[in-house]
Amino acid sequence: MVNVVWAEEGGLAANDRGLTYGDGLFETIRMQGQRGALLGRHQRRLLADAERLGITVTHDALSRACQLAAERYAPGFGEKSDAHSGEDGWPGQGGWVLKLILSRGPGGRGYRPDSNSRPQLLISAGLLPPLPPATGVVADIARQRLTVNPQLAGMKTLNRLEQVMAARELTDGVFELIMRDHNDCLVEGTRTNLLAKTTAGWITPPATALAVDGVMRQWVLDCLRRRGEPVLERSLGLADLRVPACEGLYLLSSVLGVVPVYQLADAHLPVTGGLATICDLLTTLE
Repeated sequence: MVNVVWAEEGGLAANDRGLTYGDGLFETIRMQGQRGALLGRHQRRLLADAERLGITVTHDALSRACQLAAERYAPGFGEKSDAHSGEDGWPGQGGWVLKLILSRGPGGRGYRPDSNSRPQLLISAGLLPPLPPATGVVADIARQRLTVNPQLAGMKTLNRLEQVMAARELTDGVFELIMRDHNDCLVEGTRTNLLAKTTAGWITPPATALAVDGVMRQWVLDCLRRRGEPVLERSLGLADLRVPACEGLYLLSSVLGVVPVYQLADAHLPVTGGLATICDLLTTLE
C-alpha cells in the first residue's frame, strides 16, 4: 500500500531511498483545473516502470491519489469553467503542473532494498511555466554526453544527474540543450524528446536509446501513425537536420507541448505549425 505525502505538509524521511539512492520515479503532468493532459498515459507509465523497479503500487491507489491532488490543488490555481479559453488556447486560467514522486520508501543503510519498505508518493503542485512562442525557439548541442543503461532505458527515474550537468550549460537566449550519445547521435533534450520531419518521413531516436521515453513522444507518434504518416524510429544525426532534407525539428514535452526549433547551434531550420495542430494537448484532457 502506497503512503501519500503532501509536499506542503512535510517531506520524505531522511532515510528514504528516493533521497539516498534515487530509488524511485517521477511524473510531471500538465493540468487544467481538475483534468490532466495525457493523464492516463502518465499513470500507466508510472505503474509500468514501478513494476520494472519492483516497487508495488496499484492502479486504484494511484488514480485515487491523482484525484485527491486535483481536488486539493486546482482551486489554488484559479480554476475556471472550460467554457472560456486562455491565451494559450487552453480553457480558463487554471493551468498548473502536478508532480508525483514515487519512492521505494524508507530503508536502512546499504543498497539492498528492505522487503518491508512501504512506497511513498510525494505529491506537489506548481505554476505552469511560460510556454514557448509558436514561432519556435533556439536550441544548442550540449557538451555533456548522455549514457543510457539498457535496463533503465526510457524510465523517468529520480537519477537525472546527466541532465542536470547539461542544463548547467544553458545560456541566455537558448531554450534547450540537445544531448548526444557517445556515437555522436542526437538522443534527447535535457527536458524534451526529439522529432524531426524530413523528406524521408518523421524520424525520432528509438525508445531503447532514450533516458526518458516521454508520454508526449508516444502520443505524437501514435497520432502520426493513425494519419498514415511514415515514422522511423532510428538514430538521429546532425546530417539528418540539414536543409533541404530537414523540414523541421520539434521538441516534445507533456508540459510544454510541441515546440518547433528555428535555430540549432548556428544552423537555421524551417518552422511550420502543422504538428502542433495535429497533436493538440487540449484534446487529451481527462
